[in-house]
Amino acid sequence: MDRGAIRRRLAAGVAVLTASGLLALVAPADAQAATSCSGRKVRTLPFATGAVHVYKRGGYVCAVTLPDAPGTRRDMSVSVQARGSRPVVDRGRYSHRAGPVTVHAGHRCVWIKGSVGRKAVSSGWILC
Repeated sequence: MDRGAIRRRLAAGVAVLTASGLLALVAPADAQAATSCSGRKVRTLPFATGAVHVYKRGGYVCAVTLPDAPGTRRDMSVSVQARGSRPVVDRGRYSHRAGPVTVHAGHRCVWIKGSVGRKAVSSGWILC
């Protein structure tokens, strides 16, 4: 193989790696949530500064809070509470998401809360 062929193959390999890296950076927020919670999406709870995405698999419920404008560190939280149990909470200063938070709900209702900055959402008892 001559040097030209080696250079062309090397350039093609670099191009593929660069393209895959760029795709990973610009993946939509919903795709990021899907990689952190397993199961099927059963609910989206939108609010002024973001949304809580809720997934269910078997008797487990998982939730993630995603901001509308990721990248800036700010207070975020997500909470899932199965009826009759204490809530499981992830709260802190995040730039991309709060959670995932997973609870075993079985056939019980769950109450989901999420916030980004000072805006928040609270579901009430759902998925009964």
